[in-house]
Amino acid sequence: MASTPLTDNPIFRRLQTRHAETCSTTMRAQFASEPNRFQQFSMQAAGLTLDYSKNRIDRVTLDLLLDLARERDVEGHRHKLFAGEKINTTEQRAVLHTALRAPAGQTFVLDGQDVDTDVQAVLTRMQVFSEQVRSGAWTGRDGRAITDIVNIGIGGSYLGPKMVCQALRTFAHPRLTCHFVSNVDGHDLAAVLARVEPATTLFIIASKTFATAETMMNARSARSWFLQGGSNSDLAKHFVAVSTNLAGVTDFGINPANMFPFWDWVGGRYSIWSAIGLSVAVLVGFPAFRAFLDGAHQMDKHFQEAPLERNMPVLLAMLGVWYRNFHGSSSVSIAPYHQDLSLFAGYLQQLDMESNGKHVSAAGEPLTTASGPVIWGDTGTNGQHAYFQLLHQGSDLIPIDFIAVLGASHTLPGHQAALLANCFAQAEAFMRGKTADEVRTDLAEQGLDAARVEALMPHKTFPGNRPSNMVLMEALTPATLGALVALYEHKVFVQGVIWGINSFDQWGVELGKVLAKSIAQELTGAAQPAQHDSSTNALIALAKAALEHQPIAPD
Repeated sequence: MASTPLTDNPIFRRLQTRHAETCSTTMRAQFASEPNRFQQFSMQAAGLTLDYSKNRIDRVTLDLLLDLARERDVEGHRHKLFAGEKINTTEQRAVLHTALRAPAGQTFVLDGQDVDTDVQAVLTRMQVFSEQVRSGAWTGRDGRAITDIVNIGIGGSYLGPKMVCQALRTFAHPRLTCHFVSNVDGHDLAAVLARVEPATTLFIIASKTFATAETMMNARSARSWFLQGGSNSDLAKHFVAVSTNLAGVTDFGINPANMFPFWDWVGGRYSIWSAIGLSVAVLVGFPAFRAFLDGAHQMDKHFQEAPLERNMPVLLAMLGVWYRNFHGSSSVSIAPYHQDLSLFAGYLQQLDMESNGKHVSAAGEPLTTASGPVIWGDTGTNGQHAYFQLLHQGSDLIPIDFIAVLGASHTLPGHQAALLANCFAQAEAFMRGKTADEVRTDLAEQGLDAARVEALMPHKTFPGNRPSNMVLMEALTPATLGALVALYEHKVFVQGVIWGINSFDQWGVELGKVLAKSIAQELTGAAQPAQHDSSTNALIALAKAALEHQPIAPD
C-alpha cells in the first residue's frame, strides 16, 4: 500500500480546498440546474445499477477523487490482488478469494502453483455432497433423510453463510432448514438443539484451524448432545468439517472423508466463496451456489477491467473517502429495502470494519487521516420508524446506501409498489429536505395561525443535502447477490489502498481472545488469579460465585 502520508498528497490538499469551495452548494440546486444529472452520475455493471447522483459532488470533485485513486495507485494494487501477490504483508499471505469464484480453467498462480485445480476439486466435492443431502441419499443414523443443518462457526464462518442463506431463502429445498450458531453463550446453541432432532440433523463445523475457542466449545457441546442417543460410529453421518486441520478434525471424531478444505489465502470475511459456503450449497442447491459465485466473478471482471471513472467499486469507494476524510462523516448507514437482505448490514460490518478499522499504515506508521467508518443499518422501512429521524434532522452527516430490488419474489398485491415508493421517497427527502418557507406554506394551508406556524417551523424544517447511493437490481437472485457482495468487497479494498493500510489482517480481534483464555482458567479454578485491575478482579469474583453450580464444559 502507499506509504506517503495521505495528507501530504497534493491532490488530497486540492480536495480539501474543493470541499471548502463547494460546502454551501446544495444537491437540490444541482438537480434543478442539471437535467441530466442521473444520466451523468449512474451506471450499470454485473446486473446492478448504481445511482450516485444524490451525492455532494460535481464533475470537478469526482475527477479529483479519481485522480487521488490514480495517485495512490489503485490500479497497481488491483493488479497485485488478482496476481496473487502477498498483499497481506503482516501475515505474508496472498488474498485470492477471487480465485474461488472464477470459472474452471482460469489461471491463478500462487508461489508458482496454479490454485485452480485445488479450487475446482473442492467445488466438485461440495456439489456431490450437497446433491446427496438434498436428494435424501445421505441419511442419518436411523436411515431417514436430513431435515436440519446446523452450521457452527464464528466471524466469516457464520456471518457469510447465514446472510446468504437468508437472502436466498426462496431457493431453499423445502425439506431443509438451516440453523446458525456462533455465540459461545450457551443460550445460542441450546435454542437450536431444542428445535432439531438428532437423527435427522447434520452439523457443519466451520473452523479453518479447528481450534477457534468459541466454535470448538459449541462443536463439543453439540457432539455431547448428539452422543446422548447415538454412538461414535454415527458421527460420520451427522458431522462434517470445513477446515485445514486434518488431525484436529480426525481427533474430534469426524471422518476425514467428510472434511472440506480451504486455504490460508482465504480470509475469514471472504470465505463465503469457499467450502465455508457448504451450508448455502446444501440449502439452495449447487447450481444456485455456482450462480452466486458467477455473479461475484462478473463484478470481479468489471472491477478489473473498467476504467476508474466507470468502475462501480471505485466510485463507491471514492465517494466514501470524500465523506470520511473531507466531510467528517464517521459512519455509513446501510438500508436494504428487501426483507431477505435483513442480515446484509451485519455482514458488511465485519467486511468493512474488520478490514479498514486500522490506525496505522501497512508500513506501521500512524495514519494522518481517519480510516474505516462505522457500518450500521437495518431493513429500510424498519429504519424509517427508528433511526431515520437522526439521519434526516440530526447533527451528523451520515451517508446512506439504499439497496432495492425491483421485482418481488412474492405475489402479495400492492406491497412491492409501497416498498419501492418508500425507498425512493426517502432518498429524495434526504436530498431535497424541506425549507422554512415550504414548511410555513404547508402549515398555513392547514389553517394554523401565524404564531403557531412560527413555533412549529424549526421542528418541521429538514436541512436536506444528505447524500445517498442507490443500488438497484431487477431481482434478488444468487447472481445479483454475488455481484452485490463482491461490489462491497472491492470498495473496501480500494479504500484501504487510499488510506495506505493492510485491509486483510485483523489483529484487533486477538487481544481480547488472549485475555479471555486466562480469565476463563481463573473462573474454572484451573489457574491462580492474575493481576488485573480492580474492576476486572471484582467481576471475576462475582462470576466465580455464580458459576459454582454451572455444568462443566464438555471435553
